Amino acid sequence: MSSAMHTKKRKRADSATNAMKITLARDVAEAPEVGPTLACFPSLIPNGTTSFKSYKLKKPKTGKGAAEDGLFVAGETDKVEFTTNMEETQQASEAGCKYLVAIHNPRTSSLTVYPATLDPQVLSHTVKALKSIPPAPAPTARAWREARNNLGETFGTKKAKAAIRAQERNKVDVGAMEGVMDHVMQGIDKGAENLLTKEEAKEAADANRLVPAYNDTTDDPMDVYPLHSMIPESEWKALSVSAFEQASSFEERRALLPSWRSEWIRGHLRRVFDDKDVSSKTRKRALKMIFYISAMMAFRRLLSGRGLEKKDLHEKMPGVPSAVVDGLAARFTESSREQAQAPRLQATSTMQTKLLTYMFALCLRVDNCATDSALLAADLQMGQAQVNALFKTMGCKIGKMTERDRARLGVADDTKRAMLTAPVVFPKLKTRVAGRG
Repeated sequence: MSSAMHTKKRKRADSATNAMKITLARDVAEAPEVGPTLACFPSLIPNGTTSFKSYKLKKPKTGKGAAEDGLFVAGETDKVEFTTNMEETQQASEAGCKYLVAIHNPRTSSLTVYPATLDPQVLSHTVKALKSIPPAPAPTARAWREARNNLGETFGTKKAKAAIRAQERNKVDVGAMEGVMDHVMQGIDKGAENLLTKEEAKEAADANRLVPAYNDTTDDPMDVYPLHSMIPESEWKALSVSAFEQASSFEERRALLPSWRSEWIRGHLRRVFDDKDVSSKTRKRALKMIFYISAMMAFRRLLSGRGLEKKDLHEKMPGVPSAVVDGLAARFTESSREQAQAPRLQATSTMQTKLLTYMFALCLRVDNCATDSALLAADLQMGQAQVNALFKTMGCKIGKMTERDRARLGVADDTKRAMLTAPVVFPKLKTRVAGRG
């Protein structure tokens, strides 16, 4: 009994003396040669006698990757070559798994652990006998499409087969088009002969603008729209303002206006007579323009319905000279003859726009090229955005005046105004892009 226990104790003592010795190898980065490498063979595993060599790839100067990222492992047998697949190795290193390599020496009963973590080197193989055979060329887009259509015709659904047949019907036969391309190009060249150049298109657009005749080269905003491009000289001479000068009160002067409900008209009429520094010639000139603008407002109101006969128009504008009424009717109306009735004067939407731009151009001249568009919109019972848009088509900018401009014009508030600058710049015409169906 005691002999058996003594034997067991000796075995435990012997095993304790034969314990494995574990050591930590120096850092791989300090080693003069490439250390152990962890390899992975996804398909073909070589036999144990196959030798491999590890190579350090020269990294670029700016590279900061780990040493194992620059390894390349290669080996071969009589029939197969093994090399590192760099792409798959990179993917394996980014997967997040790291490995420690340890070598056991049974002779010395020691285990050496290398401190650096290693990424597996994924090796691919190449059969030496097949290296001389060139790789098959990649299929062309046409061959790939034909193969796909064949699969669709064989295994596809009814909807897929219908789509394939529709695609075949819509395919353009380039060979058949070769004979007619010259005729098509000749037709295009012939049609392009009548197209306008960029400069000609701009001139045509400027000529068709619904604004008075303008001077786009002057540097003075007051000369952009000449006076007689808005009021013909014959009508200007027919205007008489002596009754305004003979009136003794503002109410009498207001009663002489064709349209006296406008705040813009009343304000300017009062200002002309309140300013004692204005010369008689300047006052008469301003009164003629204010009276003409008032006549245009009355003319617009009378033609807002179904139209009027010319004799009725004269009757409803008694204080306006006949030359002015006839001139407004000739420039801003179109005649329409209904059955068994005399011709009626009507203002189409185009004519209404033209009348407004001529009116606004006169307002700019009276206001020294800075008009309160919000006040005019209220007088005309129009939206301010619509009035501002018309001023913009005339080359005006909508905004607040500077301190210098307010001092020059004697304006105290900072209300946004339509301001005309020179040389005049018109907005570019917008071109519509056809929608895709």
